[in-house]
Amino acid sequence: MSDDTIRLVTIGRIVRRRRRLLTLLVVVGALVGYGTSLLLPPRYTTSASVLLPGAWAERELLTQAQIATSSVVVDRTAASLGWSGVGGVQLREQVTAEIADGNIIKISGTADTPERAQRLSDEVARQFVTFAAEILGDKTDPGAVGSPEALRKLVEQTSRRINDLADSAGSGSSVESVQTRTELAKLRTTLQESMDKLDKADPSTEKAKLVVMGPAARPTGEAPPTRTQLVVAGALLAFLIAVVGHLSAARVSRRLRTEPEIAAALGSALLGTVDVPAEKSGRQPGSRGPRALVRRLLGLDIRWDVPLPRTSGDEESRQIRYRRVYARLQDQVPAPRRVLVVVPDGDEIALRAAGQLAAEAGAEPSPNAAGGGEPVLRTVAVSASQPMVPDRQDESGAVVVLSAGSWTANELAGIAEACADARHDVVGVVLAGTVSARPARSSGRSRKAAAPAAAVGGHATGGAE
Repeated sequence: MSDDTIRLVTIGRIVRRRRRLLTLLVVVGALVGYGTSLLLPPRYTTSASVLLPGAWAERELLTQAQIATSSVVVDRTAASLGWSGVGGVQLREQVTAEIADGNIIKISGTADTPERAQRLSDEVARQFVTFAAEILGDKTDPGAVGSPEALRKLVEQTSRRINDLADSAGSGSSVESVQTRTELAKLRTTLQESMDKLDKADPSTEKAKLVVMGPAARPTGEAPPTRTQLVVAGALLAFLIAVVGHLSAARVSRRLRTEPEIAAALGSALLGTVDVPAEKSGRQPGSRGPRALVRRLLGLDIRWDVPLPRTSGDEESRQIRYRRVYARLQDQVPAPRRVLVVVPDGDEIALRAAGQLAAEAGAEPSPNAAGGGEPVLRTVAVSASQPMVPDRQDESGAVVVLSAGSWTANELAGIAEACADARHDVVGVVLAGTVSARPARSSGRSRKAAAPAAAVGGHATGGAE
């Protein structure tokens, strides 16, 4: 699993085999989301739209949107609303402005009630229009020399002065007076044209009149995140964390799964693989206590990181595998042909396989075995964390029976060192795997082999005399 690509079938396997744990975590996540919603007060949001007539550049619209949420506008809004304990600093976090299509600035206000949200949006829009009109109309300094209003007044004064000069020039009986009145008329026309151009060029004539496009609508629902969204988000987050946690644990797992890795860790050759029919419940027997009960209730006693057991043949075809492994073992050990079968403690699959192998040894003597007799198999279970193997007596070697994907390289190396300390040579490795058993065919050989298998038991020894 550590080097495999994560596929949908892996996710599906986690969901199927950890559905109880996932269901519990999803419920816990939903409760956490519900509790979070109780801590967060409900929020309501509504918007008021302000139209900016005329031609506006994109940069100018962005400037107006920033003005709408500026401290001046927000402070004026807070002063106008007069809410207790709510100032400009608090309102600045509840007001936003964005540019919409068609030179429209959308001002949004958020509050704890629909009425307050509506009033906040309307008041911010009104204060923004007022402040923008002051800026564009330059009402802050109407007497400035360079302002458009001052220029208009100067043009009007000059026009009146021209009229006074024309009246004082006489009735136009002389040539000089006619020329003077003509020049003054031309000057009046030029001033009038300049004033018209000034009116057209003045941005305040087309941009100062911002329009609020109606009152903000009263919100009918809470602003995100709502209580339902928090509950769903908590449940989904808990599910994702559980799945990612399973995948991460599988990727960092150092349990050996392939035959070459296991054989190399034990420093011996692989004698073969045998099949063990899967338990009907798929659970590992032998677990006791409250902790084991909780694991069973949550489905943690079922391995999820192994594929589903493949379908094997009948009982006779499985016994053929045991006979072939036993025949290879006969070729590996010399006389007096006693063999120690080492099984890691807690590996129930391997223990069942060792019992079946011992039963096969007692049920089917092999006339082709060198040394004149069949190996007598003695099964012992050793701890993987602190392995201790009985000292060698008259055994010709040890064979390790285990299941793939259950033990790390260090644990298997420890078992091999324990065998070496007890002066046992590891003559072979047998891998046991679970399969979905088919109904056994009725045969004399099957019934004959089944009896010794029942006699071997958990840690008993089996053999042929």
